[in-house]
Amino acid sequence: METVAQARALLEDLAALGFDEIPLAEDAQDLPPCQDGVAGDERSGEAPCRAETLEEIEAELRDCRRCTLCQGRSNIVFGVGNPNARLVFVGEAPGREEDAQGVPFVGEAGRLLDRILFAMRLERSDVYICNVEKCRPPDNRDPRPEEIAACEPFLKRQLAAIRPEMIVALGKFASQTLLSDQAPISRLRGHWRQYQGIPLLPTYHPAFLLRNPASKRDVWEDMKLVIKRLRHTGEGE
Repeated sequence: METVAQARALLEDLAALGFDEIPLAEDAQDLPPCQDGVAGDERSGEAPCRAETLEEIEAELRDCRRCTLCQGRSNIVFGVGNPNARLVFVGEAPGREEDAQGVPFVGEAGRLLDRILFAMRLERSDVYICNVEKCRPPDNRDPRPEEIAACEPFLKRQLAAIRPEMIVALGKFASQTLLSDQAPISRLRGHWRQYQGIPLLPTYHPAFLLRNPASKRDVWEDMKLVIKRLRHTGEGE
């Protein structure tokens, strides 16, 4: 009875102040998604919104016609893995098998990436794997600046949705693109940098390792840096 009396007194006080009803907190699921990776009370002076989901981003990209790569693709290759991954691997662009299956890093290079993950005591379900470009360039050429400009915003939105603790950039193109640095991958690899405020480590692409198996030792040294950082951040939680 005391609780009822307190509630009645509160309502009477609110009515005296001119409130006809009590405003309820807005359900986050009812808010529109943010498309700039900034959500909640981080947005200063802007309408509230919620973090996008990967499913929403993929749905928007599904029939993309933002650049000419759409003309030759079989499938958009969005990404796979854990939507809450601490670690994200970012490659260049889909190849022939990826384009056919709509899944990144399949075929021989993908199997090598799986072995690298296994050596790290990880599986694909533990990490997230995607590419800078979501469509296959003709003859597996490097993506052009206008194609990157059309597609990179979706990578940024993926990362904003996942909020990983770190990124591994696989290969010369992905590393140079994300870092805006044209230094050779042999100089970029093994050194922590940042992309969108997230620690990023460049390393060799699995396809490069298939052609240059001696570089597998370098990649394992890089992955040991990743393992160390994962352990360190995990212990700090």
